[in-house]
Amino acid sequence: MASDPIHIRPLTLAATLAVLIATEAAAGWLIRQMEVSPLVLLGLTRLCQIVLLLVLIVRLEGGLAAIGWAPATWGAGLKKGAAWSLGFALAAALGMAVIFLTGNDPFALLHTPLPASRMETALFFLVGGWVAPLAEEICFRGVLYTFFRRWGVWTALIVSTAIFVALHSVHGLPVTQVVGGIVFALAYETSRNLMVPLTIHVLGNTAIFVLSLPLPWG
Repeated sequence: MASDPIHIRPLTLAATLAVLIATEAAAGWLIRQMEVSPLVLLGLTRLCQIVLLLVLIVRLEGGLAAIGWAPATWGAGLKKGAAWSLGFALAAALGMAVIFLTGNDPFALLHTPLPASRMETALFFLVGGWVAPLAEEICFRGVLYTFFRRWGVWTALIVSTAIFVALHSVHGLPVTQVVGGIVFALAYETSRNLMVPLTIHVLGNTAIFVLSLPLPWG
């Protein structure tokens, strides 16, 4: 594990939670009051959260380096994230092969219901594949993991992953959420670079969505 961990102050954690509660409450009110597409509203909510959280981190922590996301580190983070993603993909392929050999359908664990229209599907890929992962990595790894890291790696990993899983709407066993949360946390712990788990998260979500597309000959 990497040494000299960075820490987030309690004030930043409290402000983050306040932002999340306020934005989610506002989104819930809007969806009850207006004819707004849930997918569009989700995207706008996540964008608002990204902007507000980044402003908070810069103001309260002195810059994005506090969460391991200084722009100068983005290039290196992308390369490391791509390498992690390749290893993760190979491990996932091996796991799926084992599940298949036991007579089960491995794609059932990964399948994500997609919208019917092409336009909504494209929006789903944009929001779920890019916007939401950025908001989630800033929140769960950048703030939550970093805050709880002062009590050790295992505490930070378990707490951040548990909250990550709990806040996802899951049908059945949350296999991908649990595995994802652990991998993202370990990637962040070993690199101290938020771009690493962000890259894995984006590529992983996109891959799952691609595998959930209907077969062209189906």
